[in-house]
Amino acid sequence: MKNLFEASRVEEIKDRVSKLKPDSQHLWGKMNTAQMLAHCSKSLRMALGETRPPLMFLGRIIGFLIKPFVFKNDDPMRQGSPTIKGLEVCNERDFETERTALYQLIDRFANAAPREITIYPHSFFGKLTPQEWAILMYKHLDHHLRQFGV
Repeated sequence: MKNLFEASRVEEIKDRVSKLKPDSQHLWGKMNTAQMLAHCSKSLRMALGETRPPLMFLGRIIGFLIKPFVFKNDDPMRQGSPTIKGLEVCNERDFETERTALYQLIDRFANAAPREITIYPHSFFGKLTPQEWAILMYKHLDHHLRQFGV
């Protein structure tokens, strides 16, 4: 499966990020491009263990049932997937600052040894292996880049 431990996928994602513009229009959702970049950075910080959003009540109930469907193939994430509390970005952000930060976090994640990926459970899916985190981070980035048509 596609994941952020694959060099070719890292380059693909970074190339797609480079095609974004500050005024790129979203095809769904409410975030502008700078907010989306900041949101994606927050998710990578979570995967690296720098932040620990609270476990979602709904995730505790059904997360383990949905998890196998997310990690069984390369199907993209659905539009309207819920945002984890703490990863929302509503305030205005500087596009170039956020893009640079995202590039750096993508590289940090891709170059991290599996032991550097968080052992803290995902807010919705629960315990993830480093490989599952890499798959999820690829899918999450792909989801938001598709949101902006790149």
